[in-house]
Amino acid sequence: MYLSDVKVVDFSTSDDFNLWELKSQPLPVDWPTVGCDATEPQWLTQEQQRIWRAYLLGSARLFEKLDADLRQFGIDLAEYEILVSLEEVAGQRMRMSELAQAVHQSRSRLTHTIARMERSGLVVRTSCPTDRRGVWAEVTEAGFELLRTAAPSHVAAVQTNFVEAIGAPDYAAVGRAFEAVLRVDAED
Repeated sequence: MYLSDVKVVDFSTSDDFNLWELKSQPLPVDWPTVGCDATEPQWLTQEQQRIWRAYLLGSARLFEKLDADLRQFGIDLAEYEILVSLEEVAGQRMRMSELAQAVHQSRSRLTHTIARMERSGLVVRTSCPTDRRGVWAEVTEAGFELLRTAAPSHVAAVQTNFVEAIGAPDYAAVGRAFEAVLRVDAED
């Protein structure tokens, strides 16, 4: 069997995504599954593929909705997360390298984002007094004010589009699932 023999359905470009459509796409009878020869890829089962695709599309749509909600305040989701991360630490400032890890951005991308936020007056960069090479990002009063203004709407969007959409038992399961994902990442 060759990958070219497998019909791949791209639901990422469709607004008519339906989990039942995914479920109805049969995999070939001889489709390799877990436990294959080590030289062959370990293909996802039909159920695993359905869930994986639902995760990809669902998370993309969730991030789009959260980002769109924050746009009314003149920031995007990445900028909001930077403001939250800075607000939560003592002194409301963080070394750029630590902030990059906290918001899961490359140092280069973070530098560009912080520069844009600095031009908007939301953050400032300052030299680290103990390390001349180190640079801190610090939230400004304008950044705090924007965070205070945007937070209620953002939290409501998270509640509506994630917490309430999932429901309590599944919400707890999502938490356990991603704690497991983070443990795998920590082990690498």
